[in-house]
Amino acid sequence: MVLPRASQGLYLLQRVRDEAHRFAIGYHRQRRSRAMTASVLDDVPGLGAARRAALLQHFGSLKKVRLATVEQIAEVPGIGQATARAVVRALGEQRAAPAVNMATGEVLDD
Repeated sequence: MVLPRASQGLYLLQRVRDEAHRFAIGYHRQRRSRAMTASVLDDVPGLGAARRAALLQHFGSLKKVRLATVEQIAEVPGIGQATARAVVRALGEQRAAPAVNMATGEVLDD
């Protein structure tokens, strides 16, 4: 099928628009997913991905890690006293955000 010349120009503009939207949406999704997986533990010096995972596996949640003492954190395999102090210091500086039900917007804890 051969399109008239005016239709070809319009078709090209639509394709360019669609490609720009696809690119922008992909970039936005990438930024959003990265932000949703960010943690306070990411900025603790000496705490890499494996140690973060060990902490969360041992305690079960960031809230429980926040309530733990230096001695309790140091009991986790691979985490020494200095790293445990850094974790407690980092979590003490950050005020915990209240949990929110994403479907209703209800604040779950005070």
